[in-house]
Amino acid sequence: MTRLTTTFAAPRPALVCFITAGDGDTAANLDALVEAGADVIELGMPFTDPMADGPAIQSANLRSLRGGTTTADVLRYATDFRARHPDVPLVLMGYANPMVRRGPEWFAEAAAAAGVDGVICVDIPPEEDDALGPALRAKGIAPIRLATPTTDAARLPQVLEGSEGFLYYVSVAGITGKQQAQIASIEANVARIKQSTGIPVAVGFGVRTPEQAAAIARVANGVVVGSALVEICGQYGAEAPKHLKALTAALAEAVHTAR
Repeated sequence: MTRLTTTFAAPRPALVCFITAGDGDTAANLDALVEAGADVIELGMPFTDPMADGPAIQSANLRSLRGGTTTADVLRYATDFRARHPDVPLVLMGYANPMVRRGPEWFAEAAAAAGVDGVICVDIPPEEDDALGPALRAKGIAPIRLATPTTDAARLPQVLEGSEGFLYYVSVAGITGKQQAQIASIEANVARIKQSTGIPVAVGFGVRTPEQAAAIARVANGVVVGSALVEICGQYGAEAPKHLKALTAALAEAVHTAR
């Protein structure tokens, strides 16, 4: 079993936590998330045009890029994380350009060497899977797909085909961090997706509080929190780890005890 399948095979829902690489003390921030109970880490690859992201993550991307963060730096953060946390799943999340500009095989090999478990590429649709998917699978890295409220029954099979690790259900038809879907809508769509696949379903976009996370954890296999954590990195800088730990601990308690 892979680290992702082992984590999602647990009887309790998983807490998936996102921060942007190079935004503050990345190693300390990652360690704080794990120590506070995060089950899966998503590490954002900074990019100039993060079209799916709201103001908080856009700002984090700009802070990171102003600091000179490169793809090599992201891979180094991943490598160091894997050495410190051998059992915690690590997913890279980002956009196509940094992942494929030197060839998908190069990126897949580098990510595998760094101990990465999965990759979410926001702007490569299922129809263009050949751009990255085969290279990732060849190295044992899960291509994690996105489904949204507008993913209808006709398209869902294409989204699910070739998706591994977990399916990321984007709970709103919009950008990260700005809105919160109604739990009834999330419940209905997660149930619909689960009728078509055995892949775990993690729900994100707009999840900010332990109460919201608990409500989603009752119906999904995992809950993804990003913007609320990224805002802490931006607000507190070097002091971010203790604040990340406090929020993550509250989220983990809510998610892990939701059922």
